[in-house]
Amino acid sequence: MNTGGPVAVLSPLIHLIDDDEAVRTSLALLISTVGLRVQAWPDPQVFMAGFDRQTIGAIVLDVRMPGTSGLTVLDTLMAQGVDQPVIMLTGHGTVEMCRRAFKAGAAEFLEKPVDDEALLEALQNAVRQHVKSRERSQADRHAQDRYAQLSAREREVLGLIVAGLTNKEIGRALDVSPRTVESHRANLFAKLEADSLAQLIRHYAALVEDNP
Repeated sequence: MNTGGPVAVLSPLIHLIDDDEAVRTSLALLISTVGLRVQAWPDPQVFMAGFDRQTIGAIVLDVRMPGTSGLTVLDTLMAQGVDQPVIMLTGHGTVEMCRRAFKAGAAEFLEKPVDDEALLEALQNAVRQHVKSRERSQADRHAQDRYAQLSAREREVLGLIVAGLTNKEIGRALDVSPRTVESHRANLFAKLEADSLAQLIRHYAALVEDNP
């Protein structure tokens, strides 16, 4: 029996925005059958003002709504850097509308009446995509924090390592002994928590390029 403990709190949350109450009710029931939490919103403006941008999950957004269209909401979400994948729904889809939705950043575009399996598959794919995206973002932040701990000399050495230079070549470039290079190299490997040269390059080459 689910008592609303930590598992329920941490389960992905689907935001469902549709002005049709019957559609909201039926889709919310469907989505909940696969263990996803649902928060239904009848008004896109209220949704934009109140939804939790930190949650893991996805957004299901109707295209045609009074006042603000789903495509306008999608544009605003993308402009604000919201990273939850957005699945667009419409009862009157056109090729141009579909093209515009994907160009604006939609993860999927489905026509009403929505096929249950198609929607659930799209949502599960979207949630997996969002989890991976958040994991990458977290890893990037950790890499930036570790990179910030390096001294100016260690950053120089790192840049030359990424460029493919040997310890001797780095020593000549910086006018220091190979033993000093080895010391800097050991220190930066420890600070960056890198176990191998491949790992070092994979996680920090981009930071070196961005911070010449």
